[in-house]
Parts: sequence; C-alpha cells; structure tokens
Amino acid sequence: MMEEAIYARFVSWMKKTWWGLPEALEMLPAVRAGYTPEEARVLTGLPFSPKPLQELAEARGADPAELGPGLDGLARKGLVFRLEGKSGVRYSLNDTFFVWLRTAFWPGCDDDRSRGLAPRVNAYFPVFFDQYRGVESRGLRALPIEEAISDDGGKQVLPYEDVAKVLEAQEYFCVTVCPCRHRKNLDPETPNCTHTTENCLHFGGLARYIVENGLGREITREDARRILGEAADEGLVHGVSNWLEGVDTICNCCKCCCMWFESFHVLKHHRSMDASNYVLRADPSTCKACGLCVKRCPMEALTLEGSAAATNKKGLAASLREDLCIGCGVCARKCPTKSLSLVRRDVTTDPPRDAREYSNRYFRDRQRLAGQAGKEEGR
Repeated sequence: MMEEAIYARFVSWMKKTWWGLPEALEMLPAVRAGYTPEEARVLTGLPFSPKPLQELAEARGADPAELGPGLDGLARKGLVFRLEGKSGVRYSLNDTFFVWLRTAFWPGCDDDRSRGLAPRVNAYFPVFFDQYRGVESRGLRALPIEEAISDDGGKQVLPYEDVAKVLEAQEYFCVTVCPCRHRKNLDPETPNCTHTTENCLHFGGLARYIVENGLGREITREDARRILGEAADEGLVHGVSNWLEGVDTICNCCKCCCMWFESFHVLKHHRSMDASNYVLRADPSTCKACGLCVKRCPMEALTLEGSAAATNKKGLAASLREDLCIGCGVCARKCPTKSLSLVRRDVTTDPPRDAREYSNRYFRDRQRLAGQAGKEEGR
C-alpha cells in the first residue's frame, strides 16, 4: 500500500478519538514526523479502549506471539498504552493529544525523531489545541503552594487542594521530563527555557506505565515533595489533574512553555488552567515595590500601582487583577516582605469527581459551542 494511502487511513482513524486531528496544512507533516508508515499501518484500527492481546490478534488474524512484541515496542515509544493486570495484558491506542503533548517528550530524548517531531507539533499547535477554545473545564487545575496560603485560609483547606494530602493519597510515583518544555527546547525556532525540565510528576497506573516502558523513572514520595518544593522556588505552577478521584499527574508549569498558558497568552483562550479556590491578597502597607511578584506571575495579573497605603519611597504597591488570578501562590512564595498570601474565594468550585465526569463536561462544552456556532451560521 502506498504511503499516502496508509497515512490517509491512519488520519481517518485518529479523527475518531475524543481529540481528533483538525485539518490544517501542518497536520500531515506532524503525523509523518510522529509515526513511520509501518507504525501508522499497524496502529490503524487499534481500539481506543484496552483490549486483551488474544482479542486483538483474533480481530486481525494475527499470531499473538508476533503481535504482542510489536505492540510492546509501540508502548515503549509511547504510541500504545500497555496495561498489565490480573487478567493479563491489554493494549489500547494512544490519541495524538496523549502522544504529541505527553508521551513523545516525557523521556527527554534528543534524537532525530524527537527533533523532527517537536517543530512540527509546535507549528500545528495553534490549530491542534484550539479545540479547547471556549471549554470551561481544563485538563489541569492550579494546586496552591502550601506556604502561600494565609493562616486564616489554611484552616479551610480542602483535601484536593492540599499538596501534602494529594501526595499522601498516592502509592506509586514517577517523574518525567516536562513535555511542553522539552518540545519547545528541541525546536530551533523557539527560545530555550531555562527552567528545570525533569519535574513532571505522575502517580498510580499511569506512573507504572511510564516506568515499565522507559518513559520516565520511579521516585519516592519524599522525592516528589522535594521536586515540588524546588519547582515552587523556581516560580513554576503546580498543575494537578482536574478531577478528585484517580489523580495521576502534577505538572510544574512555566508561562513560556506550558500548553495551558500558551492557550491563554498566545491563542487568546478565555482561561489557562482552571483556578484553585484561592485568590491573592496583597498588603500594600508592607510591600516594598520590588516587582518580583510581577515577574513571577504566570497570568500577568499583577502590576505595581500607586497606593495611598504604600509606605515605601516609591509610593507603589502590588495591585491584582482578580479575574486573572488562578490562585497558584507562585508570587507569594518568594515575596521578601510576606505582603502576599492566598485566601479562600467567596464561592468554592469543586472539580469533576473523576476522569469520566471530566470527559462528560468536556463533551458537553464542545456540543454547546458547536450549537452556538451553528446558530450564528444560520443567522
């Protein structure tokens, strides 16, 4: 079969996933860079939900002894999800969101494949990620830095917004390279990010998949705590899986590379990651107008403004655009005068219960937006 036909069938199949492949000139170059013709051929038709090897072999008229090792190899490349349990091994096809924005760059490889894929995914990103435009529930939610929460606010910390309790709930840990940062650093057209790269944390079944397939390395709970502390010092935002049960990821995100911040600052989406239930409170009477918080804020929500309550010689103090604040606490972490802290918002917004409920919210938003677009076209 000709390469063009192989890729055409593969693209048609991948468009059936939850994410899809929006048409654009940059789409096919990204597909070709991410999948060889043989990989595209084998992956076409592979189910998106986990299936036993025997069932997959029967559906393809293949020998399980030959199909299994091939799928194992694709799992090590992050193209297939391999799930090993009491009932045996099951496989499923990873969608392009999971591959291009996560697995392909988790290992931190600097090889021909990674260098060929990174600039093509970056070129396709504005169309590829624009599927999130208008969607209310984002894939990550800001997890407040512990030390940033004020004493009065700390009394009401909910378990899902307490970093220590989130880690206590996990039994298996691993760390990968930040895929956003590595993807940008591999692209000669984008400036290199100076932040630490190996600080993307994963837990549970996802972490086991990552370690078993060489996409990251196992760490301890203590390692995870240390990594989070170092990331907070660097000014990185803790972004946690945006659901309550089965949390599997805490990213440590920078404004210059994170897909969620890029969607806000570059694609002009109405939000980045979902905000925590905290918002910043500033004390102008102790602020020395050093401007460090302005530099650290990933949402550009802080400025230095004239204030009658300011006691410094400049007469300036940190001023917040509350509608932009995601309640991450990055600014407060390094405030030299402790003039900044996080307090609870007036209204608490709970994240989805689990990944399934999150998916339901996502699809409801997509349907709502499609309906709105249809009405506007009909006018």
